[in-house]
Amino acid sequence: MTEFELKQEISHLKEKARKAEQLGIVNEFAVLERKAVMAQAYLMNPDDFEPGKMYEIIGDPGSYFKIDYMNGVFAWGYRLGGNGKEEGLPISMLKETERLEN
Repeated sequence: MTEFELKQEISHLKEKARKAEQLGIVNEFAVLERKAVMAQAYLMNPDDFEPGKMYEIIGDPGSYFKIDYMNGVFAWGYRLGGNGKEEGLPISMLKETERLEN
């Protein structure tokens, strides 16, 4: 998809998510929100994310994620204070933080 098509799809998904939320369809809202987050990841540059660095998880205040390696638009690593299991997050869920960097 082109950048324009991705932005259109994100807008469409967010509108559908808003309607689902208004109708109280929680599951559909969550799925549509996650699809929009995934589409946003493809608008970002994976090279802007560095293994070994700590990032804040957007939408989860106070949660941090340390990247071990990158695979496409997914950052693989561990949550700070998490259960110790490796997980992959779309890069659109991460934002650089000044705090906690090595």
